[in-house]
Amino acid sequence: MSDFDYMNECTTRDLVTMLAEDYHLTLPEAMDILYNSETFAKLQDAQTGLYFQSPAYIYGYLEQEIKSGQLR
Repeated sequence: MSDFDYMNECTTRDLVTMLAEDYHLTLPEAMDILYNSETFAKLQDAQTGLYFQSPAYIYGYLEQEIKSGQLR
C-alpha cells in the first residue's frame, strides 16, 4: 500500500466517523454520503493535494457540500 493510499484510507475512516456522529447516521449511510461527494472525488485525486490536509479541514468542505445540496 502506498503512502497516498494509506493516508486516504485513514482520512476516509475519520470522515465517515465524523459524519455518522454529527448527523446520527449508520456507518453505511455515512459511507454512502462520503463516497458520492465531490469532496471524496477530490480526495482520491493526488493532484489536488487534499490528502495532505487534516480530516477536520476536509470535513469542512464536505459539510459545505452537504448543506448546499451539491452531493452527486
